[in-house]
Amino acid sequence: MSKTINFTIDGINVEATKGETILQVARKNGIYIPTMCYISKTTPCASCRICSVEAVGVDGLVLSCNTPPTEGIEIKTNSAELELERTNIMKLYDVNHPLECGVCDKSGECDLQNMTLEFNVDQQNFSAKEQHKTVKDWGLISYDPALCIMCEKCTHVCNEVIGDDAIEVKFGGYSSTIIPKNADTLDCTFCGECIAVCPVGALVSSDFKYVANAWELSRVPSTCAHCSAGCTLEYETRHVGIDGDDSIYRVKNNFEFASLCGAGRFGFDFDNKAKKDDKAFDAALRTVANAQAIRFSSVITNEEAHILQALKEKLNLKLFNEDARLFKEFMLSYSSVSGKLHHSGTLDAIKQADAVILLGSRVATDNPGVRYALTTAAQHNGAKIVYAHPMEDALMQNTATQFMKYEAGSEEGVMALLANELLKNVELSESERKYFDDLDLGYLEAESNIGDDELSFMMKSFKRAQNFVLVLGGDVFAHPRAKNIAKLAAIIEKYTSFSFVVIPNEVNTLGTSLICELDCDEKISNVVGYNAEGEFIISSLDNADLAVPALNQQEGTVVSIDNRVLPLNVALSFEGYTLNDVANHFGVGSQNTIDFTKELNTLAGFKAVDFDSLENSLSHNGDDVRGYLLDEVSCAINGELEEIDELPEFNGTIIYHSNPVLQFNAYTAKTSQLERDTTLRGSAQFAAAAKISDGDEIEINFASTSMKRIFKLDDELKGTIALNPTFDMSVDASRYRFEKSKIVRVM
Repeated sequence: MSKTINFTIDGINVEATKGETILQVARKNGIYIPTMCYISKTTPCASCRICSVEAVGVDGLVLSCNTPPTEGIEIKTNSAELELERTNIMKLYDVNHPLECGVCDKSGECDLQNMTLEFNVDQQNFSAKEQHKTVKDWGLISYDPALCIMCEKCTHVCNEVIGDDAIEVKFGGYSSTIIPKNADTLDCTFCGECIAVCPVGALVSSDFKYVANAWELSRVPSTCAHCSAGCTLEYETRHVGIDGDDSIYRVKNNFEFASLCGAGRFGFDFDNKAKKDDKAFDAALRTVANAQAIRFSSVITNEEAHILQALKEKLNLKLFNEDARLFKEFMLSYSSVSGKLHHSGTLDAIKQADAVILLGSRVATDNPGVRYALTTAAQHNGAKIVYAHPMEDALMQNTATQFMKYEAGSEEGVMALLANELLKNVELSESERKYFDDLDLGYLEAESNIGDDELSFMMKSFKRAQNFVLVLGGDVFAHPRAKNIAKLAAIIEKYTSFSFVVIPNEVNTLGTSLICELDCDEKISNVVGYNAEGEFIISSLDNADLAVPALNQQEGTVVSIDNRVLPLNVALSFEGYTLNDVANHFGVGSQNTIDFTKELNTLAGFKAVDFDSLENSLSHNGDDVRGYLLDEVSCAINGELEEIDELPEFNGTIIYHSNPVLQFNAYTAKTSQLERDTTLRGSAQFAAAAKISDGDEIEINFASTSMKRIFKLDDELKGTIALNPTFDMSVDASRYRFEKSKIVRVM
């Protein structure tokens, strides 16, 4: 049976694949059909009817957004009847819509405004009793129900893509409105995606409201600088005053195909406003010349990483970055079994999956892009998603279909159990089969708390699946047995249909790990910090001895979770010095930092491509054509699985380093709109074990670290593990994220 369907649209021969709708085929072939409520990344809302078309031989009009074609059918997108239908629909939309275009934030980019003009609605034949509707203040989001046209885009994207399911339609004819779901006020992760998809001015950013008109703003396409998902965005800027500097007024995204979390949308003001300081620059040059090492973070561009590597070689320095070093070691261990330098999976692979195992990440806050991909898979494909972690996560309750709660520290044992289960009926080499036959499954199950019944249930739920993805997060990189965990993941990928996705911790952990030769951080003296701790700090943050630009003030590239090299563009100017200026003093710089884009390490998969040649947009069909994918690099297969180590015990009060929603690091911490929750959050059981109460000031001690926090009781948490934020503190990336801790109340 053929998988393709041949038919015509306006006399043009077109072809559809099974499952495609008439509208999708039309768009794929560049044929215009107007829509108001349709959005590509969700199921059709089917509420506006503007996408109606004629099907020859079929009585009445059909909705192109949710109707699949049949073989040989003739579709017409333009006729007198369709024109009348669409005009009347627009008149109904306009019947009570307030004429506030002069002050509405959406004016100039409003779908209702555009289509009212498109269909020449210059008089009104209908009338309706005006309803009194009050504006709702939902924190970062403002909702004006008088402007709402009930297209339902916001509810669909909130449920089907984001996973919050925080809003719903309160039906009541002309008095229908959008309301918070099961709450008095909006309780969500404030991604702002509802603002993005709203075709009118009903849902807007509270901070942006009445601040600027759309046509006054300049758009700068770039990549989000907060996590490794590599989300596409546009900074919208304009001058502050007649002779003032540029300022970012808001951030937008290509909502038709892509999504953006609240940190990317609202956390844009992390730029460095410092000016050029010649004395500080001279001091930096002297310090670098006498330094033993440079310690740096992964919140940098590939070009900056290249410069740091050049300084290492020129000045015989050591380079410290534990985040990237541990990630690199993990991936090299993976490569020793897989024979590939880069993991095989992508966010799109997760979206297309119908079976996913996620281990080692509190993913909703670690990487919202992965969360949205998982939500899409669950909602659109009915994907079975196994969420393995020592802590449940309320934000994943609408997405995960099976929660495997393992004991903290037992990730190696859990991976061995998963590999054994997935490879039971697979033909392995003799040594590999012996390895799994020799596993002490009883010990691993008992100490990890993962039972045979859970594994059997997982396999049963995967029985009909065809597209499999294994996702590993940041919990495993600093795990004492990270290398063997990587090898176990590789052997699963090697012998099964699973593709493999690794979640880097920072925006450019992956790129940095591929470019720099990194040394183990020895905590020695005479260390220069680059966006990190040091005796002399060169940074785009406020604690700098020498100020340099932030990522929204630079041209350069980063490598995303998809192994894609993505461009950053300058949204705001910076008048100070750059790392390239320092490098020029030592003879390893260039005229411009982006001159190094074409010189990035080709042995690691980078391509010799000029920065100005990189694409920075999505195609009209939503394909990601930004930048380029890293070339695959073959590696020697010389790794062997190691015997599973004794699983550690984490008893007593344990803290888990995990940030709250919308916070990632010191850059999100300095923004004005994002909430800064620095409390230690734990359950009633944790509070009882630690002998503390809600609201107590406490002192937390682990390893050689001591800090003070306010304790907050969280009803959504269970057990004796509490969440400790890291965005407001310097984090030792070499430490495992779960910590045995001593907690005392400050008297």
